[in-house]
Formats: sequence, C-alpha cells, structure tokens
Amino acid sequence: MAKIILINGSARPKGCTATALNEMIKVFDKEGIETEFIQLGGKVIRGCIGCNSCQSSGKCVFDDYVNEFAAKFKEADGLVIGSPVYYGSPNGALLAFLDRLFFSSPFSKHFKVGAAVVSCRRGGNTASYDVLNKYFTISGMPVAPSTYWNQVHGFTAEDVRKDLEGLQTMRNLARNMSFMVKAFSEAKEKYGLPEVERDAFTSFGDGK
Repeated sequence: MAKIILINGSARPKGCTATALNEMIKVFDKEGIETEFIQLGGKVIRGCIGCNSCQSSGKCVFDDYVNEFAAKFKEADGLVIGSPVYYGSPNGALLAFLDRLFFSSPFSKHFKVGAAVVSCRRGGNTASYDVLNKYFTISGMPVAPSTYWNQVHGFTAEDVRKDLEGLQTMRNLARNMSFMVKAFSEAKEKYGLPEVERDAFTSFGDGK
C-alpha cells in the first residue's frame, strides 16, 4: 500500500494547519492511501551548521528527530509539508528541520510526490508556499497540484472550517496526490525511473 506522510509544522496540534491536513487525510483514507501524521511543531530543532559530516556518514551530525524521520521518509511515497505563516514565511523550526533533512539524507527522493500546505490569517501564504516547494523541486520530487494554491485562511481552526474553498482545495490536492502516487508506482514498475545526471557541478568565480 502506498504511504504519504503529513508534517504539521505548527505547534498547535489541532490548529489551522492541522485542520487543513486532516481534510486531506479523509480523502487519502477513501483512496486507500496509508498516512502518518507527524506533529513536528513544538519540537526543538536546531539548524544546519554546514559541517558536511553527513556526506560521509549518511546522516546528520545532530542525532535527533531529523535522522529518525529520514528513515520514515525513505520508505514513503509522498510528503505533505504543512506550515503556518510567520512574518510572510514558514515556521522557522520547520525550515531548520527541512534544511537538515533534505541535505543530510542520502537516499533518492526522485518521484516521491510532494505537496506544501500553508495557513495564515490574511497574508503571506503564497510566499511561504513558494519556499516549501523549493525543497521538492531541487530533489526531483513532482509537486502535486490542486484547483488553487494549497492554502487555507483563518485565525482559528473554526475559521478554517468556514473556509469552504480552502478545504475544497485540500480535498482536490489529496485526490491529485493519490492519483500521482498510484500512477508513478505503476510507471516505475513498467518503465523504471528516468536517468539522473550528477556529473556537472558548476561554481561561479574563483572563490576569492
């Protein structure tokens, strides 16, 4: 059975972001997709220090939840990253987690399906959405689409439950993501994954 992991980057386990993610889970259940909801918000996550030790060890030098989650991510077919908007950007602890996760984990993420979900009261959603999607696209992860940008609006979970278009967007996103995960699974069996070139690594300037 295909599996999708959903990360709640908000410290509120039943808040606005969680409400959006749970709307997706209802659809995944109907589609026969296994899910795991990860409450990341509230965990103490330090940032990457650029030591590069992960390049030889295959894991982050800080042996915390990042390494634990990497094992789950390796086996998953898709990843949904949910975040509230703080000053027009995603949750800082979530970004620290994602920086370390994507940089330190050596396994291929090619054609795992990604989706970003963002929540705010009024503004900053699309800027945060762009930030989160960059983790997927640099990693060869196709981004699941919906019928609007993947966002909900509200100051409370009750507000989000009144955002009918936002919840509709979450359901359509989950349906599309389910389709992609299933289709890619079949295509990998039939065709294999596309070749990935890694030889070129261009740096500009002489470093002085």
